[in-house]
Amino acid sequence: MAKVLITTVPFGSISRLPLEMLDNSGIKYLINPLNKKLTEDQLAEMVTDFDVIIAGTEPITEKVIKRASHLKLISRVGIGLDNVDLNAALNRGIKVSYTPNAPSKAVAELTLCHMLTLLRSVHLSNSQMHNGKWNRFLGKRIENVTLGIIGLGRIGTQLIKILKGFGETRILVNDLEYKSVLDQEFNLEWRNKEEIYKEADIVSLHLPLTHLTKNMIRKENLLTMKSHAMIINTSRGGIINEYDLYDVMNSGHLSGAAIDVFEKEPYNGPLKEIERCLLTAHMGSMSEDCRKNMEVESTKEAISFLKNNILKSEVPLEEYDLQKQCL
Repeated sequence: MAKVLITTVPFGSISRLPLEMLDNSGIKYLINPLNKKLTEDQLAEMVTDFDVIIAGTEPITEKVIKRASHLKLISRVGIGLDNVDLNAALNRGIKVSYTPNAPSKAVAELTLCHMLTLLRSVHLSNSQMHNGKWNRFLGKRIENVTLGIIGLGRIGTQLIKILKGFGETRILVNDLEYKSVLDQEFNLEWRNKEEIYKEADIVSLHLPLTHLTKNMIRKENLLTMKSHAMIINTSRGGIINEYDLYDVMNSGHLSGAAIDVFEKEPYNGPLKEIERCLLTAHMGSMSEDCRKNMEVESTKEAISFLKNNILKSEVPLEEYDLQKQCL
């Protein structure tokens, strides 16, 4: 009988449908018994007898893959692939699939939530009122600021669509590929990253973690931003150097930051000391509908694979090539 290890937690708590799908297919499964994000060593100890991993963001490294002697598929719940050693999987003949479309709307909406929170100092007012202080913060509306969006994939594009409802906001954009179709629908200004750092009141990141984006934003980049500017990262931890961000904000530069993703999770670093730095626990995809869709889609892929059917969302080969360049 085929065996599936579900490493991502929570799983099946919003809807039992993915678990019922596995039960109805006669597939034996185990949900992460530690009920927390697994370390490399913990996962390596756990994977030995399983044919499929339905995976979250835990590190599926070459060490883990070598221990997984029966593994034939990694079905990723979500879109990020930086935690999976794709080429180690390829060398072992292990397929990898993901759910690239399911989390886009939820991440884009959380990004908007962070924008509004920073612009109106909601996080500061909440914190201060809980400490008995009554301060009325004067803020800005989205329509009256310049937004910089770096990365126009599924999530960056979805964010622009949402922002259209807020009026004629000035939006500066940057992507590796010029996308003329977006220019036909939106009034975008294409800029290089350095120009966005200097001109934008809010910079929002929507990028994968690669050798090109690792520590892409350091102290020197942050210091070129306006003193009142803000930065948001709901993409991947490690794109902003967290210690540089702490140093810059601790010096008084930047009026706010919102960080949902961290180089090491759960996060326990110095940004916790900066009150005007809004921190959330990698919640971008954690809306009920998107989480359910990701779990269902990744489970469908696992079942389809085990029934010898073609995968619908197999990771494209260019992702393997891109990761190889990072080595």
